[in-house]
Amino acid sequence: MLFNSLEFLYFFPVVTVMYFLSPHTYRWAILLVASCFFYMMYIPEYILILFATILIDYLAGIWIYDSSDEKKKRLYLVVSILSTCFILFYFKYFNFFQENVVNLAKALHLNYPLPLLNVILPIGLSFHTFQSLSYVVEVYKGNQKPERNFGIYSLYVMFYPQLVAGPIERPQNVLHQFHEKHIFNYHRVISGLIEMLWGFFKKIVIADRLSVVVNEVYKDPSSQSPSMLFVATIFFAFQIYCDFSGYSDIALGSARVMGFELMKNFDKPYFSQSVTEFWGRWHISLSSWFRDYVYIPLGGNRKGKQRHWFNLLFTFLISGIWHGANWTYMIWGLLNGWYIVLELWIFGKKQTTKPAFLIQILRTIYTFLLIDIAWIFFRANSFSDAILILNKLTTGIASGEIVHLQFLNQYSYSLGLIVILFLMLVEWLIKEESANNFIMKRPIIKRIAIIYFLIFSIIFFGEFNTTEFIYFQF
Repeated sequence: MLFNSLEFLYFFPVVTVMYFLSPHTYRWAILLVASCFFYMMYIPEYILILFATILIDYLAGIWIYDSSDEKKKRLYLVVSILSTCFILFYFKYFNFFQENVVNLAKALHLNYPLPLLNVILPIGLSFHTFQSLSYVVEVYKGNQKPERNFGIYSLYVMFYPQLVAGPIERPQNVLHQFHEKHIFNYHRVISGLIEMLWGFFKKIVIADRLSVVVNEVYKDPSSQSPSMLFVATIFFAFQIYCDFSGYSDIALGSARVMGFELMKNFDKPYFSQSVTEFWGRWHISLSSWFRDYVYIPLGGNRKGKQRHWFNLLFTFLISGIWHGANWTYMIWGLLNGWYIVLELWIFGKKQTTKPAFLIQILRTIYTFLLIDIAWIFFRANSFSDAILILNKLTTGIASGEIVHLQFLNQYSYSLGLIVILFLMLVEWLIKEESANNFIMKRPIIKRIAIIYFLIFSIIFFGEFNTTEFIYFQF
């Protein structure tokens, strides 16, 4: 089920009302059934795959905690990780692996007849795989006691607001909330609904509006001018931001309505003044996951400069692979890793003094341009398309053709530019606050005016032909 669908318009209030009207003892079961229904709206039988992951890690957590033998604990941990990752590999990476082995075999004039699998990637598999893995690791570290109620542990993995696209939660933050009784709170409900509304605005008015241009241009980059490619590349940076952060806003808001607090996943990333800062503000739940479970176990920055740089590059490579089974994602990940390594090499440690305002603006622009170059590989349909786009942009900059603004007389382009400027203005005005907190602090008249503005903007300026969230494919 999509958040921005007619079905969700009925699903959300019905589930929320049932949740608050039911005795506390049965609320987890209502949420679990609702979450299963939510997931089964895609491909129903794929819930069995999710169930297998849940069962493996549920049992592993108990066995790890109950065992007094350190070798057995480690064995249970390894078996759990390998089993869960095997499911992810089978559905997401097997065909990519096969294709590359077949190409290598052809290059070496060898016969490699293994066929490709005819399977569809279960929606959100990477997200709930990582959430399950974090639970087992935290139990092994002694930071979390195992959840012995199988239903509540299943709900930890299946909780519908963040089931298919995060945020990727740690058990310490969420599991205890399923045991707590949440009382209906008017202020909290309004805050959650406003955050959902802001998320819908970012998704339907900004992301989906920008996608019209991005999809048209990136569909056939060879036929596009440098200026059109430049605009589409800028638009995609904001499309993916508003698409994914919009989903996170809806997830956090819908959970808050029922009394659950999920972790913040985005923090105005395009105001970052370095790539390092950007990755502390973008997809925070995933960035912190890789930091805690990959980067730090590798040694982090504790084993010398060269090892530190390697750990960064390797972590970002894995991050790229996590996003998709394609060389473009790997290059995207490595490129971001190289950015951070170069920043450390050139600028050294983080400055303690605040630079002048002009320097801050220049750093923000430079950071955005670097991130946007990397987004080309993320969005391009192939590696050759990405190189073609980069070549055209380089040629366009050198010839001055990139500054041609003839596209502004087209409605979709001019409206896209307006919504981007509006978003950046809003995020600059609210500064350190979230949008819903900013709105909740306004006087009642202003609050109602903002709510009506968002609703009417969605109705009159929303793009309703594009529905699926980008990160559903991961």
